[in-house]
Amino acid sequence: MSDAVPPRIALLGFSIECNRFAPIATEADFQTRTLIGGPDLIAEARSPAPRMLGELPGFIAAMDAAGPWEPVPGLLAMAEPNGPVEQSFFDSLMQRWEADLRAAGRLDGVYLVLHGAGLTTGNHDPEGTLLGLVRSIVGADVPVVATFDLHANVSDADVTPLNGFVGYRTNPHLDMRERGAEAAVLLRRLLTGTRTFLARLRLPIVPPAVTQLTGQDAPNRPYGELIDLGQQRMKEAPYAGRVLNVSVMGGFAFADTPFNGLTVVVTATDQAAADGLAEEIAAAGWARRDRFRPTLTSLEEATRLATTTQTPLIFADVADNPGGGGRGTTMSILQAFHAAGVKNALVGVIHDPALAAEAGERGVGATFEARFNRDGGDAFSKPFAASATVVALRDQPIQGRRGIYANNTLTVGKSAALTLDGITVIVLSHRYQCADPMFFEAFGLDIAAARIVVVKSRGHFRGGFDEFFRHEQVIEVDAPGLTSPMLARFPWTHMPRPVLPIDDHAEWTPPTQTGPT
Repeated sequence: MSDAVPPRIALLGFSIECNRFAPIATEADFQTRTLIGGPDLIAEARSPAPRMLGELPGFIAAMDAAGPWEPVPGLLAMAEPNGPVEQSFFDSLMQRWEADLRAAGRLDGVYLVLHGAGLTTGNHDPEGTLLGLVRSIVGADVPVVATFDLHANVSDADVTPLNGFVGYRTNPHLDMRERGAEAAVLLRRLLTGTRTFLARLRLPIVPPAVTQLTGQDAPNRPYGELIDLGQQRMKEAPYAGRVLNVSVMGGFAFADTPFNGLTVVVTATDQAAADGLAEEIAAAGWARRDRFRPTLTSLEEATRLATTTQTPLIFADVADNPGGGGRGTTMSILQAFHAAGVKNALVGVIHDPALAAEAGERGVGATFEARFNRDGGDAFSKPFAASATVVALRDQPIQGRRGIYANNTLTVGKSAALTLDGITVIVLSHRYQCADPMFFEAFGLDIAAARIVVVKSRGHFRGGFDEFFRHEQVIEVDAPGLTSPMLARFPWTHMPRPVLPIDDHAEWTPPTQTGPT
């Protein structure tokens, strides 16, 4: 690519984490979060508080900083985690992506925002399908780079069409913008003629999400250790200068695909380096296999702690995590804490549009019987009713402050803060995991003054609430729900078996290649 001709880079994406056991995702779920294309996509990505997550804004900022280029915006479809995407809607997205790419004219590169744990009602691997479409249109010589969530389930079809694979490295996810920028740096290098080779190795380990923390202060971080190892080894002999990216994908169990499993993907300038480092990290993962077993606190013990401990605590309802497809509707912890007389507590966030609407109609100061789950739900979403007082109402978007939602604009719909005998509950019309303090602060609530906080989130709350709670103040509760880390409780139909820790025993043999010299 001549310096005199700015490269034309196509931008598009499909980002949703799909839980096989959750209700089907429709176009409305994407409209609520991000379904945007054309010039509006670029304007939104460059705005100070975009609706999208950080990969595309980071990519565009890095491309802007590196020199002249011409973005060719396609469609970005991004939604909160949900069930499989309705096939007809995904088919319409494919038609739009194909039309945009064919109408684009000359393209010098392509960047895709992907998640990697997507499903449709008829496809285990929509990301692979999209990548195949892109490669078939742009041809073999145009570099294609994609970013992935570290919960991606990685098939061959997700790797083979790519010249660069860039996965998140932090969990909670705090580095999306940085990974987008890394993809831009890699693509710029590819535009100068660098040739890449990719390697993929999958282990028969499906790590429960609570075992996938990466923070240095996490109590058990076998997954974080693998990411650290990859970043260290790529800078050392014999890989330094040859390995361009190491991505260790923890995967998302609830997608229940034939290619679930902890996967290492290495992008390098020669195949031997890619293969060698992928095998080295995979072997280190296999050596840690017994550490990918979850340890949770029973609901009974959690209730005892909430009623007796004076130290402020945050309780994670990990089994009803909207960030993994949970509905945000289970009542187990709220009902138990309410019955036990827990006081000075905050609970967030409950997804209940009917209750939020009723609270809005009654107004601030009204006392009424709050009926949760009056319209039914999944098998875990039982009705619960209690006397409640409306303490705050909101019908405006929230701007995220910390963690995964930092600087994001979140459309929450009609929402309310209700007090139930000393427990203040946030009820939203749109479903989000409680990963940011703003879900409480937007209603005027003081988290630092609360003795007990309950969040419907698996791990991203740690990136938002760590200014209030240390790891030793976090209690992960074993309650029922669509995202329980106790994976043996689910009826898996596509998962490759045997696999740890669902099964007691599994085998893995490293490839026979001996590594680079």
